Order: sequence, then structure tokens, then C-alpha cells
Amino acid sequence: MTLIPIEHYEQVKRTAGSTAELLVVSKMRSKEEIMAYYDLGQRAFGENHAQEILAKKDLPSDIQWHFIGHLQRNKVKSIAPYVSMVESLDNLALARVIDKECAKIGRIMPCLAEFHLAVQDENKTGLAEEDALTFIEEVMKLPNIRLEGMMAMGPHTDDREEIRRVFTHGRELFEKLRNTFGEQFHILSMGMSDDYDIAVECGSTEIRVGSYLFY
Repeated sequence: MTLIPIEHYEQVKRTAGSTAELLVVSKMRSKEEIMAYYDLGQRAFGENHAQEILAKKDLPSDIQWHFIGHLQRNKVKSIAPYVSMVESLDNLALARVIDKECAKIGRIMPCLAEFHLAVQDENKTGLAEEDALTFIEEVMKLPNIRLEGMMAMGPHTDDREEIRRVFTHGRELFEKLRNTFGEQFHILSMGMSDDYDIAVECGSTEIRVGSYLFY
């Protein structure tokens, strides 16, 4: 008996097409569930707790673990050898710790700047848009971080037009930043289980889908 809804995976992949990469959000999921997607060819998985990455680090070495949650500075050292990208970089103090710990192990950490664009959701983390230029300029001075783009959450609402408005705004901000900082800034991570289709329509280059892909 299959552990995963393969038909959902195929649907998401069709929607993503050639324009958006799929990040399977595997937080709270078993190794067996992750390996079911691995066996289908999936390699990029998202986690939001350091302890889960450490518990799963013995899975195949070609899995690309993306950290997508709030990262505490005191957890950076433990996960730095194992994660392929930190998508939730939202303050300079964290950036400096990542830079320091990556220098110790001789690697450069790809990161995304996380922005809070759904302003009606007061509990969301992320940078304010007005801080974008200053923040990115400072992060790009850190030799062991490579800032490759931005991540944003959609609003917590069933109003699909409001979701589209936020994602369209996210795309506009992304284009502005890419024009300023160059082709290195090439990833726009928007869209989750309930709104990934809108995100793809609005130009997201990565969608983070979890609950829809698991029973």
C-alpha cells in the first residue's frame, strides 16, 4: 500500500511545469514517507526544525535539505553541514552566525531572504519590504553566504484574489531586487499546498508543498 498520494504529486508537478521547482515539505513526516518521494525522483525537501534535519541526515546524501522555518542562531552550527539552503533568512544577526559557522567548515551557504508581504497576518516572520535593499547589501558582504533570491508566504485567507494580489506584489519586488543585484538573485519561493497554483501563475520559481502530498 502506497504511503503517499502519487496522483497529488503528479498534479503538482504538472502545475509547476518547467517554470517552478517543487520543494516537498517533509516536516513531521517519516523517513519512509520521504523515501517514497525519493524513489519517484524527488530530491529537494523542506524542514523547519533543526532536530528533524539531524534525525533524517542518514537518508541518501543526494537529498537537498532546505531549512524553511524560523532558525534560531544557536541551531546554526548543528545543521550547517547538512542543509543545502536556508530559505528563511530574515535578520542580520542570523546571517552573521551562518557566515561564521560556514567559514569554520569551509562552505558557502545558499540563502533566500524571507519577506513578510501579507501585512494583515501579524504573526508571520520576515523582513519588511522597506528594509530589503539595506538588508541584502549587508548580507552580500558576508563571504560565506550566497543570497540567491527571496521567499514569501501568502496571506492566511480563502480569498484567492487577495492571495493573487500578495503574490503579484512578491513578483514585483523580486524583479526589482533582481534588477538591482543581478542574476545571482534568481529564486522566488512562493506558494504552498493551498495556493501553489496561484503562485505559479504569478511567477514563482519554487513552490513549497507539504500537506497536500501526504495522507
